[in-house]
Amino acid sequence: MAETINQWAVIIIVMSGIALCFGVFFIRNHNREAHMRAMLLASGLATLFLVLYLTRLGMGYEKKYVGPDQWRSAYFALLISHIILAALNLPLALGALWNAYHGLKAAGNLGNIDAPAARKLFNRHRAWVRWTVPVWLYVAVTGWIIYLVLGRYGEIVKG
Repeated sequence: MAETINQWAVIIIVMSGIALCFGVFFIRNHNREAHMRAMLLASGLATLFLVLYLTRLGMGYEKKYVGPDQWRSAYFALLISHIILAALNLPLALGALWNAYHGLKAAGNLGNIDAPAARKLFNRHRAWVRWTVPVWLYVAVTGWIIYLVLGRYGEIVKG
């Protein structure tokens, strides 16, 4: 069961990364509504991933690296950076979502985001996402790499 949960978690986080990329594409093309939908989808999928990931860990399913020794340092450097930035990503994403939500609430609708009360919040949202998007993408991509490496060079730890 834990292996199936793990596979679904990976599929879901891949979908979250794709939705994130679409969200960036949409906002760069000034399609605010599609951007908002894509980012809500990306956030919802990332939340579902986190639930599945924690469930899998709670079930005692974990893999350790048993691959070539010459790759060990690179693997652990990647893993450590992934873990640190994944922990940082949650408050970054929440800050971005909080500012966007309150900006939309102040604006009343997406067509009115230049209202003074809304503009301040959307400017803060943009400042947050300048950090959040690259961190989120790094965490997603390194997570996929770690999954692939452990698929080839991982050994299940019995817990």
